Amino acid sequence: MRIIHHVNELRALLDDIRRAGKRIAVVPTMGNLHRGHIRLVETAVTRADFVVSTIFVNPMQFGRNEDLDTYPRTPDADIEKLTTAGCHCLFAPPVSDIYPNGLDDHTVVSVPAISERHCGASRPGHFDGVATVVSKLFNLVQPDIAIFGLKDYQQFQVIRKMTSDLCFRIDIIGVATERDTGGLALSSRNGYLSDAEKETARQLYQTLTQTAERLTHGAQDFRALEREAQQSFITHGIKPDYFNICQADTLAPANAADQHLVIVTAAFVGATRLIDNIEVTLKK
Repeated sequence: MRIIHHVNELRALLDDIRRAGKRIAVVPTMGNLHRGHIRLVETAVTRADFVVSTIFVNPMQFGRNEDLDTYPRTPDADIEKLTTAGCHCLFAPPVSDIYPNGLDDHTVVSVPAISERHCGASRPGHFDGVATVVSKLFNLVQPDIAIFGLKDYQQFQVIRKMTSDLCFRIDIIGVATERDTGGLALSSRNGYLSDAEKETARQLYQTLTQTAERLTHGAQDFRALEREAQQSFITHGIKPDYFNICQADTLAPANAADQHLVIVTAAFVGATRLIDNIEVTLKK
């Protein structure tokens, strides 16, 4: 696997790959890779001739008092995992290559409406940082396809809308969430949890599946279901941020006419903020 740290070197390599007529995939990550990330790379390997994985802890998407400085970084283990998964190139740039003039004067890509709900409401500016760095990576790599996990369902839909609105000729592919045996969604932030907190955190997915089951059995008072789910979190020692039943594509609040739904949630287990979701398709 080729390891590249600087933009000019990446562009030179990919110009050669592109001239050879090879199909390129990109898998953007922030490192500290787990099985979910590796599944994205494995998916990319089956769909493209040349796979670029990026590792960049993007300061623009972290707010004040968030965990930018303490965000887990495991470069040696990440390289080993990517190599085993068949990744062809790792692009791991310094902040100075991505934001050479700093953050304050940098152009910002903003995706309206869909970025402002859910995590966007709790973390103002977060999705501007995501959209900005992903658009930069798209321009640098110029891939044919890009692979993202569906654990951060809102991020996936923000990127999908941005790609459409800005006319990127890139197929955006979502890959299902990887979970442990108890249903906890794999996340880099799970490393902050104690064993007892991990057991508590499994209640997120249990509550999501219970709510989804009630929807498929005809429950239609979405707001009441949301309130009941948040109360269940509190009962189990979890501090809810939000628990919202939405139309799956727009992430607007669902109504009785919607059939393709997604339930998105964020909550604190101890000091750690976790997110999860589940899709639900209702029959007419």
